[in-house]
Amino acid sequence: MLDAEKQAPVVIKKYANRRLYNTSKSTYVTLEHLAEMVREGTDFVVNDAKTGDDITHSVLTQIIFEEESRGQSMLPISFLRQLIRLYGDTLQGFVPGYLEASMNTFASNQEAMREKVRAAFDANPAFANFETMARTNMEWFENAMRMFAPFAGAARAAENEKAAEEGGEPRSAPAARDTELEDMKSQLAEMQAQLSKLVGKP
Repeated sequence: MLDAEKQAPVVIKKYANRRLYNTSKSTYVTLEHLAEMVREGTDFVVNDAKTGDDITHSVLTQIIFEEESRGQSMLPISFLRQLIRLYGDTLQGFVPGYLEASMNTFASNQEAMREKVRAAFDANPAFANFETMARTNMEWFENAMRMFAPFAGAARAAENEKAAEEGGEPRSAPAARDTELEDMKSQLAEMQAQLSKLVGKP
């Protein structure tokens, strides 16, 4: 019973005046407090105090917006544009699962990278293992993007075939695909630059 209680998410209530109330501690909290809870691995749900609706998604999105507006920018412009394009696209339904799987894999590699850094400091500040881990992580991203691009192309091809059967005009896929590939390349370049800075630190 105690284990079940420990695993139960903390309930946060959001009132009409936008104040957030932590029911487990009986105190009002801010978005910064919630962000810290996320970093600590504390699970929580946010409910509208009046309707009882689960508004966790919108609150987490708001936290990301606040972090980005403070200069803690992690989302490249090319990625944001690519994400916006996918709203209303035939692939929209696949995006949440794809991003979740991508982040889970990245998180797994991230923890392994931290272990390599700790081991390097304890034994030898040469960072050879860290560099290898960073390269492996980038290879995974490249492979994932290669897999995603043809999938998007196949979806557009199916749309064009359907449009042809109905007598409509096919979508101009080449230009859109070229733009998406350029965005992916730009995103990869930014990530590679960031990882290179990390690897190059003494």
